[in-house]
Amino acid sequence: MAEAILSLLITTLFLLGSPGPATLSLAATGAAVGFKGGYRFLAGILTGLTVAITTAAIGLASLFSSFNQLRIAAQIAGALYIVYLAFRIATSPVLVTNETTDGIAPRFRDGFILNLLNVKAYAAFLAIFSGFLLPLESLALSYLATGIVCLTVATFVDLIWLWFGGVIRPIFSEPRSACILRVVFAVLMVVSVLVVLFN
Repeated sequence: MAEAILSLLITTLFLLGSPGPATLSLAATGAAVGFKGGYRFLAGILTGLTVAITTAAIGLASLFSSFNQLRIAAQIAGALYIVYLAFRIATSPVLVTNETTDGIAPRFRDGFILNLLNVKAYAAFLAIFSGFLLPLESLALSYLATGIVCLTVATFVDLIWLWFGGVIRPIFSEPRSACILRVVFAVLMVVSVLVVLFN
């Protein structure tokens, strides 16, 4: 059992913690509005991920695998939304320390929609549930425990990405540097989308 948990942790860490649309958008949000300014976006991402875990467990990920057109449509919708978020981050005004982030920071809804349309997440959980399901007494319990481990790992790595963005934010305190940083993150988000679409 310990070996199964370790394998699940390592796999989940690599699948959900590697640079991708969600993690890069968290880092970009942290860089744009700071760690505290991004907590609603993080909550939305984790809620959307919970939906992805649940629907993958009940078969939506298999549906995406079986019907390629449905998968492509979801990927395109997700990609367009991530491009929209990247644009918002790249063009957001530079904040002074005591300014509010309301209306500038990505919201709960943005994070929720991002992961709801993130086909990479469904594919990741299809791989996890088909190859790394924890061996427990009942199948339902196995899916539940595996999903909880995945969500715990995702929360940990997403907090790190948001924190990382917040850490590098003061380095780029001047408006020009801040603008460059946001554009770089926005471009990386779009590139990560293209990688997902063409893999």
